[in-house]
Amino acid sequence: GASEQKPGTGGGGGDGQAGGGPGSLVEAGDSEFGKILTDEEGRTLYAFDKETTDRSECFGACAEAWPPFYTDGEPQAGKGVDQGLLGTTDHEGKDLMTYNGHPLYYYADEGPNEVLCQGVDEFGGLWLVVDPGGDPIQ
Repeated sequence: GASEQKPGTGGGGGDGQAGGGPGSLVEAGDSEFGKILTDEEGRTLYAFDKETTDRSECFGACAEAWPPFYTDGEPQAGKGVDQGLLGTTDHEGKDLMTYNGHPLYYYADEGPNEVLCQGVDEFGGLWLVVDPGGDPIQ
């Protein structure tokens, strides 16, 4: 039909740049643990210390509790963040954002400016906030 001019763009974006637009933004925010990585809304991003490479080991129930931080384009460095440390890795066909080689995750029940799960031991490893230098904070 005449309305199907754009195949393959499934309800997202809105800027019409499939794949070419800017991706998710990582910023450094203040917390009780010092400067840590957050998204642009101030939601804390965690590294999973079970992962020793940039290959994710969080799927299924893990990824429901700890949603992967996906990006739809080139990762963007916000204030205090080193663009050179940003990258992506494949997670079930989507681009999962990495920082200094660490895949980044949210905690599902956290809102902006909350850090509730620093050092939590779940799904076989510790969940740690990440400093802007790229090191998980123990």
